[in-house]
Amino acid sequence: MTPLRTAIAAAATRLADAGVDSPEHDARALAVHVLGLAKLSDLLMVDDLDEDRAAAYAALVARRADRMPLQHLTGTVGFRYIELEVGPGVFVPRPETESVVQYAVDALKGVDAPLCVDLCTGSGTIAFALANEVEGATVHAVERDPDALAWTRRNAANRVKAGDPEVQLHLGSAEGALPDFDGTLDLVISNPPYVATTESHIPDPEVLDHDPGIALWAGEDGLDVIRLVEQAARRLLKPGGLVVVEHSDRQGRTAPELFEQAGGWVEIADHKDYADRDRYVTARWTGASA
Repeated sequence: MTPLRTAIAAAATRLADAGVDSPEHDARALAVHVLGLAKLSDLLMVDDLDEDRAAAYAALVARRADRMPLQHLTGTVGFRYIELEVGPGVFVPRPETESVVQYAVDALKGVDAPLCVDLCTGSGTIAFALANEVEGATVHAVERDPDALAWTRRNAANRVKAGDPEVQLHLGSAEGALPDFDGTLDLVISNPPYVATTESHIPDPEVLDHDPGIALWAGEDGLDVIRLVEQAARRLLKPGGLVVVEHSDRQGRTAPELFEQAGGWVEIADHKDYADRDRYVTARWTGASA
């Protein structure tokens, strides 16, 4: 038998030496996964690892030290009030996107039966969060990558089993999304690819080596897909409709400028995430191009 505290401490040291950002948390999360527990606090009820579980834990720690994403090892990620399945072939949701969803949830309060679309939905992170939190909302989710959409479908089935309203899934590009809904939507929201091709040195190994490139790269300035989202939003939104678009912390000026230059938008504003970094732009559609 191996004392659990000893195993976790050793794992945290190894992960820290490997450059993992949150070594203590990840060491505990892997232990929770190996032991089949529900939450981190349940570790307090366990004293030791038997031989098989100690070996399984060591193997997972080794893979995490090689910078395999934690979520690929556990198979799930918590996001706001829901849990999603993720793995190779789909972008792993990040905590900073929670602030993006919070803005949309707050903005939709008082809107009767809002009609929404999540463009570049990936695993369905934003779409399923909205369906879970916004009563009466009809939510569509659009994704161009068939591999990512396979994960979205798995999560859709899980969310319906959990009692959430069904989200309508669509395989397609942001620019061609939902042509039958032109001028009718209350909300267009997106966490699109936004890493510039000149910034390949910036993402962590977990992102660069394991997230699909189709979910990362967006031209020399990182705004190529945000431009497509803006064009789709102006087509899809009703007058007064809201667009919310996540961007990198290096685009707090350039992303809002894109909407200002496009014309037809009012109340253009940029917002910070919970870590006080520039994170997303919002605007309302006037219904008339400049």
